[in-house]
Amino acid sequence: MLEKLISEFQDALSARPSRDGIEAFNCKKSALVKVALRLRDAYGFEALEDIAAIDNGEDAGQERFGAVYHFYSHSKKCYARIYASCQSADEPSLPSLCSVYKGADWHEREAYDMMGIKFEGHPSLRRILMWESYPWHPLRKDFPLAGRQAPLPPLFEGQMDAAEIIPAPEEGGPFHSPNSGVSAVAQKEPRSAEAQDMEKLDNV
Repeated sequence: MLEKLISEFQDALSARPSRDGIEAFNCKKSALVKVALRLRDAYGFEALEDIAAIDNGEDAGQERFGAVYHFYSHSKKCYARIYASCQSADEPSLPSLCSVYKGADWHEREAYDMMGIKFEGHPSLRRILMWESYPWHPLRKDFPLAGRQAPLPPLFEGQMDAAEIIPAPEEGGPFHSPNSGVSAVAQKEPRSAEAQDMEKLDNV
């Protein structure tokens, strides 16, 4: 399929390295909808399983943001993967695939919410996890681990303490699990090194 599909979209599609054996392609933003339509109608990829938004980091320049699409063929029992770059770091966008796959709706809303990628032509591009007035995109690489303060929506009125930002437990080191000396399952849960040190002092 790889060579045949590339031959159909010579100026827009190229082979992409794949470590898991899934046929993978790099696709120009302008051809994304046409390629998805061709995958569905000519190659039997009936389902869009996932859209993974990518932040390649600020050093990547204008191609900082992109998305990886995973398509699945129920008849062939195989996947196809496509990567498309947004072409702009300041206003990242990609064409919506909702007209080709209805399941793209929620995937695109999540990518918009968490990474800030706008999907042109989406019928109702709204946040799906954060509230509409939230000004940040939490999965971007420059978003701090502890989060950022932001004005809360009206439904949080009277519950301000429940939404305050506190230092993330990973700050200063990874989570740790005690290797010995505990029997209860709850005591084996990973926690920060600082929390474990406090527990040791409490038990002295």
